[in-house]
Amino acid sequence: MIFGKILGTLFGFSWFGFLGALIGLYVGHLFDKGLAQNFSGAGFSSQAEIQKAFFRMTFLMMGRMAKADGRVSQTEIKWAEYVMGRMNLSSEMRRQAIELFNLGKDDNINIADELKTFRRTVGRHATLIQMFLEIQIQAGYADGELNQQELELLQLARNILGISLFRFEAIHQRIRAERAFASGDYQQYGGAQRQYSAQDKLVEAYRVLGVEPGSSNADVKKAYRRLMSQHHPDKLVAKGLPEEMMRLAKEKTQEISAAYEVIKEARG
Repeated sequence: MIFGKILGTLFGFSWFGFLGALIGLYVGHLFDKGLAQNFSGAGFSSQAEIQKAFFRMTFLMMGRMAKADGRVSQTEIKWAEYVMGRMNLSSEMRRQAIELFNLGKDDNINIADELKTFRRTVGRHATLIQMFLEIQIQAGYADGELNQQELELLQLARNILGISLFRFEAIHQRIRAERAFASGDYQQYGGAQRQYSAQDKLVEAYRVLGVEPGSSNADVKKAYRRLMSQHHPDKLVAKGLPEEMMRLAKEKTQEISAAYEVIKEARG
């Protein structure tokens, strides 16, 4: 790519002569380099390639998450089966998913290299990467808690996939809030188990949207609309989410909508 170099040189020369041309050439080089990076990976990957990569990495990573602490529990296997069930996979695709899940448990598979390949294919589709991490965080909580090994594996993934620690923690806390909001039967308050009240549900609803109880109505609505846009099934499929995972995305939007309705009702 030389478009930036040509323009930079011409503009630089017209403004500052020979020295400006050199500066413009350098600036144009940086522009071309950034443009090339933007068009790498997902820029040259078809939707079918991205969907295939997302499907493969989802179940590979899920298998590695399940094996992270040294053993695979029945609840983790059931969670993988649950995801497969929600995707309504054909018998052949289900066979592939199970094969990938088992492959992910194999220590001989370099999961870091797999994640790098996935990143190159998906590119800068941040909403797809976010959806991938959400699925894996939920997989980590399949047995009720996220252990240190699983957390370290998630940190490896978010680092390779270009997600900041701040953003990862925001996603993590939202997943925890969604679990509490949807079930309301596992939370501990002050170290002791007690009945999950309407007020507790309201607190979790705010956490689902990622806003504070004191936020303005406008900020709450803005957060709601942003999350709905990020998880819109049609938009995600258009960017490369496998169509079989549309149901998972729809469930996400339903949870977000339910939390928003709780807040709206509480605010009158």
